[in-house]
Amino acid sequence: MELRHLRYFVAVAEELSFTRAAERLHIGQPPLSHQIQMLEAEVGAQLLERSKRWVRLTEAGKLFLDDARRVLALSEQAKQTARRAERGEAGELRVGFTFSTPLTPLFATVINRYRQRYPGVTLTLHEQSTFEQLDAIVDRRLDLGLVRPPEQALPDGVELTVLRRDPLVLVLPVEHPLAHKQAIAISDLKGLPLVMFPKTAGTGIHPQIFRLCKEAGFVPNIAVEAAEGSTIIGLVAAGSGISVLPSSFEIIRLGGVCYRPLADPEANTALLLARRTDEISPLVAGFVAVAEEVAVETAG
Repeated sequence: MELRHLRYFVAVAEELSFTRAAERLHIGQPPLSHQIQMLEAEVGAQLLERSKRWVRLTEAGKLFLDDARRVLALSEQAKQTARRAERGEAGELRVGFTFSTPLTPLFATVINRYRQRYPGVTLTLHEQSTFEQLDAIVDRRLDLGLVRPPEQALPDGVELTVLRRDPLVLVLPVEHPLAHKQAIAISDLKGLPLVMFPKTAGTGIHPQIFRLCKEAGFVPNIAVEAAEGSTIIGLVAAGSGISVLPSSFEIIRLGGVCYRPLADPEANTALLLARRTDEISPLVAGFVAVAEEVAVETAG
């Protein structure tokens, strides 16, 4: 059964005239009559009663008309949904983000603006480490990722776009001697106990701190490891050591803890948008456009 047969039947049923229905459909009356006969044969029931003066719906035709209208409406809805998806206005978009990303104003602005601009898209958010996100993007379990610099070679087929840059800050007790220095360098951390993310956390800041310390001529003294930034700050407050985190964590205000900038030019990180290099999805393009738009607005 073809959709055009249903459209022909609906036109005849609504006009109750083959002549008027043929004019409405812009086809000849004999072909229209033939198509209706083919439809009735396929359905296995008489749908219309005909005479030279009138056309009437049979009981089967009345019931068939309701279903035919529903099928045609669903087919139109399916076309509209497909067209919206082609424009990036429908479907599901899976976006990953690191633990510190929601602490940046950019994140909330991007997500809210995207949802307002594309209300028909189901946006699912997944909190994952940088390395987990990169793997998920390669495996197509994520469409996009908001990540920190991985400090390692990117997987094949993944590209990064810088959305914003954040300095790294020293997290320390307010009474710590370094809290009163005018300028603090990475070299000042030599021998001091550090509270850090574990190497297995999959975050780029762990290898970055090791690299910065090595460039300053020493190996960091790791006192405690914790998987969450808020936990690290709590451990600093508890006197377990000091830490280095992206400045976005400064929004977490805990009694007895302060944040101080690091003077080293290399002591900075970035918020990056990761995607597949061969990605052609309109959904992804829409999110990238919003993220880059917000990044420009909030730069500096």
